[in-house]
Amino acid sequence: MVERNGLAAAGPAVVTAADVVAGHVTLDVSCLDRVYLNGYVAKLQTPGGVVYFFRDHRGKPIVSPALFEPIGEKFRKDIRDWAQANGIPVIRFTAGQRKAEVMAPYLEAAAVAGRSQVVAVGCAQEFQLVWTARKRDTDPGGCPQFSFTKEQRRVSVFYIYIFDERMGPYADRPVMPRL
Repeated sequence: MVERNGLAAAGPAVVTAADVVAGHVTLDVSCLDRVYLNGYVAKLQTPGGVVYFFRDHRGKPIVSPALFEPIGEKFRKDIRDWAQANGIPVIRFTAGQRKAEVMAPYLEAAAVAGRSQVVAVGCAQEFQLVWTARKRDTDPGGCPQFSFTKEQRRVSVFYIYIFDERMGPYADRPVMPRL
């Protein structure tokens, strides 16, 4: 017999997404006009977890830094393809630009239209903590081996600008996947 929410239930328990993330996910509201989405996978926070991900999950016999780039490329392509398929402009921010000022005309036009919609995607290069790798000194005739460490690197960060007819404008920022 399994107990859920203080009640005894017959048969196997159904595990919900809320059960899985309970105690592992927090919501931090620091600004009502922005929502930040950052994925955190506990197993990918250690060098051994990176090796496990590529070898066991992705089926790669040699865990190499060359495996990182295709993941980032696919993510960037998927965001751009999604925006293009939905007629959403992609705006590349330059250093020193105030994102809110650049996006204001898009958000104002959406407010005039008066309907909820994604109004634009902004793209910037920002520093993030990411996995890097260095080749280890090993037997030249043997299989190459790499050491994985986390370092600050510039990555593409996408901001999704949304206008909601009830709540007004806000930005949602899905970051590039960090392994």
